Amino acid sequence: MTRRIAVTSRALSRRSFLVSAGGVGVGVAFGALPGRALAAAMSAGNGSLRPNAWVAIGRNGIVTIMSAPAEMGQGTMTALPVVVAEEMDADWHKVRVVQSPADPKIYGNPFPFMGGQMRTLGSLAIAGYYDQLRLVGAQTRKVLIACAAAEWGVPAAELSTEPGMVVHKQSNRKISYGALAAKAKLPEPLPQATKDDLKPPSAFRLIGKDVPRVDISLKVNGSAKYGLDVELPHMLYGAILYPPVEHEKPEKIDDGAAKAVKGVVKIVPIANGVGIIGETVEATWKAKAALKATWSTAAEARKYSSAAMFKDYGAIARDMSQKSVAMLSEGDAPAAIAGAAKTVTAEFFSDHIAHTQLEPLNATALVKGDMVEIWASNQSPSASIFTATMVAGAAPEKVVVHSYLLGGGFGRTSDDADHIGYAIMLAKAVPGRPVKLIWAREDDIRNDVFRPIAAQHVSVGLDASGNIVGWRHRIAAPSHFGRLGPPVLAHFGGQDIVTAGDGDFRYAVPAHLVEWIRAERGFDIGPWRGTAAGYTKFAIEVTLDELAAMKGVDPIEYRLALMKGDPRAVTVIETVAKMAEWSRKRPGRALGIGYSDTRGSYVAEIAEVSLDEKTGQIKVHEIWAAVDAGLAIQPRNIASQIEGAALMGLSAALYEQINVENGEVQEQNFDKYRVLRMSDVPPVAVKVISTDNHPTGVGEIGIGPIAPAIANAASRLMGGKRLRQLPMLPARVKSVMSA
Repeated sequence: MTRRIAVTSRALSRRSFLVSAGGVGVGVAFGALPGRALAAAMSAGNGSLRPNAWVAIGRNGIVTIMSAPAEMGQGTMTALPVVVAEEMDADWHKVRVVQSPADPKIYGNPFPFMGGQMRTLGSLAIAGYYDQLRLVGAQTRKVLIACAAAEWGVPAAELSTEPGMVVHKQSNRKISYGALAAKAKLPEPLPQATKDDLKPPSAFRLIGKDVPRVDISLKVNGSAKYGLDVELPHMLYGAILYPPVEHEKPEKIDDGAAKAVKGVVKIVPIANGVGIIGETVEATWKAKAALKATWSTAAEARKYSSAAMFKDYGAIARDMSQKSVAMLSEGDAPAAIAGAAKTVTAEFFSDHIAHTQLEPLNATALVKGDMVEIWASNQSPSASIFTATMVAGAAPEKVVVHSYLLGGGFGRTSDDADHIGYAIMLAKAVPGRPVKLIWAREDDIRNDVFRPIAAQHVSVGLDASGNIVGWRHRIAAPSHFGRLGPPVLAHFGGQDIVTAGDGDFRYAVPAHLVEWIRAERGFDIGPWRGTAAGYTKFAIEVTLDELAAMKGVDPIEYRLALMKGDPRAVTVIETVAKMAEWSRKRPGRALGIGYSDTRGSYVAEIAEVSLDEKTGQIKVHEIWAAVDAGLAIQPRNIASQIEGAALMGLSAALYEQINVENGEVQEQNFDKYRVLRMSDVPPVAVKVISTDNHPTGVGEIGIGPIAPAIANAASRLMGGKRLRQLPMLPARVKSVMSA
């Protein structure tokens, strides 16, 4: 069956709602108050009344709301507290937001896919926490009403709320939340909240409005705190010399010159490298340059080269006898294609691309006795805790994680906490002193877990009238889940939706089969923003444009005909076509469309493109996008996320490429790894369509449609020739044009 988002809601139990003893041991207000300092501040005046684990109300009326997901620019640190504040009727001007403790039992994402862990990935924060946090806010409101009822000696049913106040209309009395916090005690039993206690959308004051993001002013004035900003007493610094090929080990180390560097404290051999601990960053990096190591040569990755992988994976994808995993199966697509009047086939390829987040990986760790303490920008406190248990042998309850703002994530630290693991390794060598590990940009790129090379083979059967009777989509790629461990892949039924997902669509076809052929070649890969949709939607949408051209139908009309059973899809496609003035001629330029409904969010994008036939360089002049992600909690932020994703996808579509030769990454900094420049950035117009559907994610969904939109526009300038490899480099474009 087609994989769709399924959102569940539940009433909160008393256990999940109340703060357990010692449950507020960790947290930062954008990094300003580390760990226990925050807990102390909240219990000493700023948080006199704590109705639950998510909200504290101070005597001064300040409402402090916990934010569980990592904030890496996607805006959830505003959107989710807005949901709580809405239902509890808080005065937003008196709301303060802090990063929650790293306690998955209380703050784990309830979305089924997440397994209750604290991980920020897949655009699942809003979809996962929305129902829960509405109930958190509603129950907080009920607690405040119960406190006021006890104070005034009136029935709770006679009371209502307005922003920051409990109101008794019969006696014309009001009491502020701060005044209640100063003298009220939590009622026993604690009032429970259900769906019946939630506000109707017509009563929303904050949801659907453009509340300013709480992190923006801090980022503008420089007070925002990231992992790189961590400074602790007696802190040392760390660097690591990594092998040129992953999974190799140091067999011989010449560290004489490194030890002679002033400020070097210790040289630490580790499993996959050589660590340096020093009193300054400069000392560690100078010592790293002086280190000499002889590396093992047995890693399978030494046989890995990008050019060879394209041939290898392409052959696997087109070989129908290869064992595959069905990612989606509706009807009998192979039989339908075999009996079709005509069959159309196409092959697609995509290169490795790197995360290159603005903030290179870094982490600070302290090992003291059986305790491990971590300070880091990270997408997953759960992964950080697990890594500490594996590297240091610490019990989970002995691991303290301080999470900071991220200078970009894009999936790099959603499952992989290698930077944290290495920091702990170094900290173990100097017990009792924190060690701050900082990756140079070259380390960050060369040791990245890149978006995988993938090959795709699409077969479409057509009847005598050119209508689709069967669609078969085969994806050859390695497994991210399998790399994390066989139990992880088994947990998802053998399907890896990170590297082979998003082949589903809402186009009406009688038979649809999506297959994944797992192809491991010893080279680690990982999730990249948008995950597999970055290349699976490329194959789908470029193929659809080709089918429309074969039938002599406009690409917009062709899609609308296949989408007539889904009004939300129709609306976003019609909206973006109107925005871009699809039918207007543009001399020397062309428009192309791409569409995606991954993660349950609908988005269509159109790109206006020109092509330099001499150089093969594609230029994007303008982008339009329409998005329906259900109820728009923060419309302006949704528009910003779509804009950012479209531009990041543009960069990946035209420029970004990692080449590997015999296991060695060739691009190690921005001098060779080309990314989008300011001069390349076109205007982007976004229309947010808010509907009464459950809110879904937006951080990643803008990636999928942009590459096919560009390719489809370029095809109209190339006489119908198709670009089927990402990135669409000038040499590749010229090769297709001359074929």
